[in-house]
Amino acid sequence: MTEALIARYCDFFENLQPTRLGEIDELFDAHAVFRDPFNHVRGHRAIRRIFEHLLQEYPRTRFSVMETLQQGPTTYIRWTFQPDHEQTLQIEGVSRVALNAQGLVQEHRDYWDSASELFAHLPLTAIPTRWLLRQGQACRADQQSD
Repeated sequence: MTEALIARYCDFFENLQPTRLGEIDELFDAHAVFRDPFNHVRGHRAIRRIFEHLLQEYPRTRFSVMETLQQGPTTYIRWTFQPDHEQTLQIEGVSRVALNAQGLVQEHRDYWDSASELFAHLPLTAIPTRWLLRQGQACRADQQSD
């Protein structure tokens, strides 16, 4: 049963479009928590607003699920996200999805590196972000040892 629910959940993301946002009520518990590097919300209406905003800003957005790993009521989903499938920017991340006893998503938490995956590629933030990322490196490419 859980495999079918996760397959439906992944299909929702891989085929995300405004006409499918009503499925949020069928996939998520009424008090579900959705969290990513920019949002931390609870409930159907707030989750729907996240995806409405995403699709309004990036109408050609694409998610591709690369793999899933289920452990009891929790599933980890590794994915790639392209805000615009006609552009080269691609973000890789993992979602931790916890289901309740009714098989609805009670918690969805995204893990991805917004600094190196996003801000380092945007025109206004690229240079300072790349500089900050280099400052945090333990070993730069030109200093690596065997």
